[in-house]
Amino acid sequence: MMDALSVVSQLRDLASEPQNRDVIVQDEGCLPGLVLFLDHKDPEVLFATLQTLRYLAELPPNIPIMKNELGMMVSLESLMAREGVSVDITALAQEVYDILCAPANPVRRTPETQRRKKSQFFINSSNKKAKSVTLHIQGLDSSDQRGLCEEALLKVKGVISFTFQMASKRCTVRIRSDLPTESLASAIAATKVLSAQQVVKNEAGEEVFIPLSSSGVEVQQNTAIPDYLPEEEENQESEVDRAISRTTAKDDSNGSWLSSAASFLTKTFYW
Repeated sequence: MMDALSVVSQLRDLASEPQNRDVIVQDEGCLPGLVLFLDHKDPEVLFATLQTLRYLAELPPNIPIMKNELGMMVSLESLMAREGVSVDITALAQEVYDILCAPANPVRRTPETQRRKKSQFFINSSNKKAKSVTLHIQGLDSSDQRGLCEEALLKVKGVISFTFQMASKRCTVRIRSDLPTESLASAIAATKVLSAQQVVKNEAGEEVFIPLSSSGVEVQQNTAIPDYLPEEEENQESEVDRAISRTTAKDDSNGSWLSSAASFLTKTFYW
């Protein structure tokens, strides 16, 4: 059974991979549905929606399409002015709004690419057991803070391994593919002195920080040393300081999940 949070969370995870961003925006149902979710009452849905839009805006040709989407800018303005939402949501809404408002060079697009379409969609291979994420950790200034971070990550069920780059306040974490990245942020925030953002690379190869919600996320605790997966399960890059590892992908020519999600998004006007 689909629900708003599960759909937008899956869409966010797909949007985190650069090769998916054009397809999501071009799809006839996903972008209008995300606009609807900007009026949702659940803060987790709001934050995940904004994260998705932030990822999509990393592809420059997407920006004018997103800006001109009916209700997009009005909904962002309304969200920024809404009372009772968290500072994280307001700040991320402002960031997305500013990106869409920024002047950009016009991109020539053919009528074929301008038309909304249902096309091939890339999704992580179902047999992929692990993935790597890179976190920028605010407060990671000494060995004491590193020790706190290590203890926090070791408690999270699904964490396989991690390495630190202290000079850049980075931690590259290898986790099971079904573990939400927000679980890492929540565990790190529980130290009370550290906070985490995800590091990704945009289309220009520049590193950007993606805020992660650390409130209201349930973290499953480890009761033993985490299981280590064999390295062949993941096609990792050899660069230690790589901002984010590439994940394997496959064509979903039927677009079954995307079609279902788009249908859910466009038909769900009330919650």
